[in-house]
Amino acid sequence: MEVSPETPATSTPGRARRADMKIGIIGAGNIGGNLTRRLTALGHDVSVANSRGPHTLKELADETGATPVRAEEAARGAEIAVVTVPLKAVPDLPSGLFDEAAGGLAVIDTGNYYPQRDGRIAGIEDEGLTESRWTARQIGHPVVKAFNGTYAQDLLDRHRPAGDPERMALPVAGDDEAAKRKVRDLIEELGFDIVDAGGLDDSWRQQPGTPVYGLRGGVDAVTRALAEASPERPEEFRG
Repeated sequence: MEVSPETPATSTPGRARRADMKIGIIGAGNIGGNLTRRLTALGHDVSVANSRGPHTLKELADETGATPVRAEEAARGAEIAVVTVPLKAVPDLPSGLFDEAAGGLAVIDTGNYYPQRDGRIAGIEDEGLTESRWTARQIGHPVVKAFNGTYAQDLLDRHRPAGDPERMALPVAGDDEAAKRKVRDLIEELGFDIVDAGGLDDSWRQQPGTPVYGLRGGVDAVTRALAEASPERPEEFRG
């Protein structure tokens, strides 16, 4: 599998900003909370949900202007939905989660499989599914894997304008090129470069324990790290 950075034209300084979007975030932990902060600051219309109910999100809503909702409402009218919950919680997400989303919905999966937290997942351990392929099957919708190896605080602190020598790059994997392009554009707007890590079955290259996981590097470093990954799951990430 060949990994490739996006062409420089996709990161040109001054590129026109696309219109504000309706974005649903399902999960309000570290990644979900900081994406809510950044995306609302950029002017997007964000709905955010967690497993405990909208009343527990009042502080985040007051801080950001996001709309706290129930999980089944988070993707209503959304062009992009972010699923950022522990893998063990994915099968318990409401059915029909994306039935009322906008056409062409892109779903971002930020999840990682940690057997010590999630228990043993047979589809990943025995069938050899990548973590995001397993998630896509559970939710019944294609996903784009992104942000899974990103430190949550970096979303707030390490974004940089295009062309900045310290700008980080993030790997993105998925089968739907239109959805991947939509996610790429959003990540660029957030202040990060992109390296295309291939299809969803190639997304093992960015799972926990791989060289790119947690890497704070630019396009060249991320491209090398993806190429150096081994398909063998490290012992500490086996159930």
